[in-house]
Amino acid sequence: MPARSRHPPLALRKPVSAGLVAGAAVGLLWVAARHYAKDRADQILDWEQITSVAVRFSGAAAPISAERRASVEADYARILRDVSDPLAAYTGIDLSVAKTEARVLDRDGWIHANVRNFRDLLDPLEALYREKSASSRFDLPGVTAVGRLFLSAEVGVVLGYLARRVLGQYDISLIGARSAEPGKLYFVEPNIQATQLMLGLPHREFRAWLALHEATHAHEFEGHPWVRDYLNGMLQAYLQSMVDDLRGADASLRLRLARAADRLSTGGSLFEALMTPYQKGLVSRLQALMCLIEGYSNHVMNAVGRSLLPHFAEIERRVEQRSRERTAAERLFLRLTGLQMKFDQYRLGGAFVDHVQKARGTAFMNHVWRGPEYVPTEEEIREPTRWVARMELGGPA
Repeated sequence: MPARSRHPPLALRKPVSAGLVAGAAVGLLWVAARHYAKDRADQILDWEQITSVAVRFSGAAAPISAERRASVEADYARILRDVSDPLAAYTGIDLSVAKTEARVLDRDGWIHANVRNFRDLLDPLEALYREKSASSRFDLPGVTAVGRLFLSAEVGVVLGYLARRVLGQYDISLIGARSAEPGKLYFVEPNIQATQLMLGLPHREFRAWLALHEATHAHEFEGHPWVRDYLNGMLQAYLQSMVDDLRGADASLRLRLARAADRLSTGGSLFEALMTPYQKGLVSRLQALMCLIEGYSNHVMNAVGRSLLPHFAEIERRVEQRSRERTAAERLFLRLTGLQMKFDQYRLGGAFVDHVQKARGTAFMNHVWRGPEYVPTEEEIREPTRWVARMELGGPA
């Protein structure tokens, strides 16, 4: 436990100045909101602001030259050819990941790619919001714009934070015109190079380790098309519920804020705090699916990687050590934004898959890919024996 400070926190020592700063900030936000309201009254998010905030928050990183990009992408193409057959042999899915498009990005490129994804994903929400806004008679001047300003800044900060840390990504378009396109593999070169040098890892093996994990996601989504449809259905239901809440009455807003304050005071995230019970149910199912996806991917990567990479165990150990070295401020940021859920997915999903595989073997484990009704619940993810028992009784509840 850290030593107790002999001085009260700054916020308690300077109440008057803090109040003045807060008041000035509110005033500035109100002015900004009135300006934003002029031409963005029918938007939930300002994508230009999101991109700008994300790029600034992502920190300085040298862009990649065209020659360097082509060389690294050719290297990843060779790695994918090397891991394609071992992956297919272990998963039992006849899929050549060597055909999957691999792109090498810098941080700005990763941000722009994911802003595009978010815009596609949230476009139905924006359209429904415009429809609701047109018929609504409740709209205090500037309030909608203030919310848009705050929300856009928050999304930008989260994307900027991720852009500093993400190494690889299997990208699939979930909703919109591109939802039928095959997934792509993204590799964020500045982060990969910095991590490899910082941890003292073998250059090509570290790239192969990373490519192996992301390529496993291709087996999950492309080998089992229902996974994308199932994920799409839950996302669409969640977005629809958000639209229904956006223009709620004052009483509903007060109730939501009171519930949020209570949830935050007991250690929850801001993301969880603002959800309705129905939304929490949807997020629980999403979390269970993502735990399964990440856990299964880690399991396959471990099983295949040990036989392919001489320094696999050392890479795992050093990367795991890096992930545990977070400051108190970073841990608070992850909890408040809900990003901690993503890190929990690796830990919980990995424990679930490892338990089932050791207890019943790979063939039994692969029941999870038979359809949505075979996906473990969030409770079963935390207690794998419950899922095993359900499968032994015939599967779907």
